[in-house]
Amino acid sequence: MNNNQQSKADKLVGQTASAGYQIGVRRIFPISPEEAWAFLISSEGLGLWLGNINGLAINEGETFTTSEGNSGEFRVVKPFQQLCLKWRKNEWAKPSTLQIRLISDNPDRTTISFHQENLDNANTREQMKLHWENVLTTIKHQTSHSDNPPVIPD
Repeated sequence: MNNNQQSKADKLVGQTASAGYQIGVRRIFPISPEEAWAFLISSEGLGLWLGNINGLAINEGETFTTSEGNSGEFRVVKPFQQLCLKWRKNEWAKPSTLQIRLISDNPDRTTISFHQENLDNANTREQMKLHWENVLTTIKHQTSHSDNPPVIPD
């Protein structure tokens, strides 16, 4: 095995050549991009994926610090399409890059995608994978349009 083949074999899942570790998680929701965007930037939605914060303006260049100590800066804000930000958990030494994309080719169906890179190691990658999966599961429950309550078996 030559050196190039060896380095590829040594690379771990989610490890990039230049941006540390990365993770991407996405789910399809039966809502419009406008509904998805409205939820993500609502106080309830922000509390879910960003952290608890009051009065945050979602504008490019806007910086923030949540009550949990998470901090960052919005780099790209494209309503109904994309948010890109530098995002750092309180206990992290350096920020990651977080992209949230809303993808839709149908007015009643939207994919919400979380992609995070510049993570420091495989453990952080796995923690964030679980975090974003939980965020998407909660979004599903909180944006459900079901008019009928779930049937609970006897």
